[in-house]
Amino acid sequence: MAGHWIAVAINVVVGLTLVWVLVRTIQGRPIERRIVFVYIALAVATPLFMKLEAPLAETPEVQSIVTTIKELPPGSRILISFDYDPQSAPELQPMAEAFIKFAFKQRHKVIIMGLWPLGPDQANQAIRAALEDPSVAELAPEYGVDYVNLGFQSGNEFVIQGMGSAFKNMFPQDERGTIYDNIPILRGVTNFSNVDYVQVFSSGKPGTREWVQVAADRFGATVGGGTTAVQAPEMYPFLRSNQLIGLMGGMTGAAEFEKAVEELGKANTFLLSQMFAHATVIVFVIFGNIAYFRSRRRDASTDAPTPGGIS
Repeated sequence: MAGHWIAVAINVVVGLTLVWVLVRTIQGRPIERRIVFVYIALAVATPLFMKLEAPLAETPEVQSIVTTIKELPPGSRILISFDYDPQSAPELQPMAEAFIKFAFKQRHKVIIMGLWPLGPDQANQAIRAALEDPSVAELAPEYGVDYVNLGFQSGNEFVIQGMGSAFKNMFPQDERGTIYDNIPILRGVTNFSNVDYVQVFSSGKPGTREWVQVAADRFGATVGGGTTAVQAPEMYPFLRSNQLIGLMGGMTGAAEFEKAVEELGKANTFLLSQMFAHATVIVFVIFGNIAYFRSRRRDASTDAPTPGGIS
């Protein structure tokens, strides 16, 4: 809590010094470039210590995921595919962690897999983060009973195709080497007809598009997506056609999901840092324009001919 108020105090001081920078700019004495970098660094860093909620509107694509999970009866099986690597983790890991926490709190069973080699590792990190939450820890989710990580399988969309016939054919054992039939959570799970919801976190191919085209279209699975901001626009045609039940797009989608499930976390904090940094850049763009037009006016007045002089 002390860190929050220290960060608030720093931001107040920064705001006041910006007034000083504006005055210097108007006087024709702009600050050095390296000082601007200090302001950007403070804008990015201080929100990390502040307990603030990012101002976000509710969007139907995110709310649809929340509503769908809430309406599932306790004990429902949710399949989560981690189709990304550490390069995309800053955007996707926060939404994955928030989603798993939410699923556990709703008393659902979580089945994890990945079509990217490092996806299951990202899943393990998300699971550990979820289990550190006191409200999740008191539920004591048990591996093999409440959640399982089937690991990575190569083959892209052909893996999804194979799972439509039998999950066991694609994942004969989990990442720990336990035989499929010996995992309690997987008893009675043959194919997509035995899971209640599919959530995909993806940053490319294979990813959400392939899950929609195969799992949703061919096998009737209910699929929700979580993608990077760059990939999100490609998913909206699937949303409009109801092939995709909902979508979390980038850091904004992750922060909105956290807000919707009352679980403010990394996405909210990182989004605040982005907002502060963007606001600071805009302020200095304005200051730069003031300095530019003032210098033009000064040059014009210097070049103007004096009375009786030669132009």
